[in-house]
Amino acid sequence: MKGASTALAELGAALDGMDPTQVDAACTRIAAAGRIVVYGCGREGLMMRGLAMRLAHLGLDAHVQGEMATPPVGPGDLFFASAGPGELSTVTALMRVAQQAGAGVLLLTAEPDTPSAALADAVLAIPAQTMARDSGAGASTVLPMGSVFEGAMFVLFELMVNDLRTRLGETPATMRARHTNLE
Repeated sequence: MKGASTALAELGAALDGMDPTQVDAACTRIAAAGRIVVYGCGREGLMMRGLAMRLAHLGLDAHVQGEMATPPVGPGDLFFASAGPGELSTVTALMRVAQQAGAGVLLLTAEPDTPSAALADAVLAIPAQTMARDSGAGASTVLPMGSVFEGAMFVLFELMVNDLRTRLGETPATMRARHTNLE
């Protein structure tokens, strides 16, 4: 397929450019959290929803902000938000609410040197194209707008789930047992 090799190379470069200590720290925070609430806007939000599902498969108390059944966060909990381009008003506002409630805040972004990133307790940076830098020199030649960041999110989250599965003593069978039977 035309462009597939280039697209995969761009995704690989984004993941290879990540700081493994940030990934390890993010997994540590997730594994230790009493409750995890995730949030993201647009397509990033879809990736965050997918992560919440996998965290639930691991037996963690995971929820998506904005769903009617999402419980409150407080001390010992984690609010994990994505703001690829760095500054999204809803993400920043929710980060502040979570912190005021005593929850930890983990921010996933491609722009770690922003005021929102400075608010977070921890930052997980994917050095990938988002809509903040989707034109000019260095822009993807194949994937539009924030697709490199969003695609890298999916692969990153699956790798993090594998790490968490080991940390939590889970198996493919125990995860599968938590998958919905209402399909």
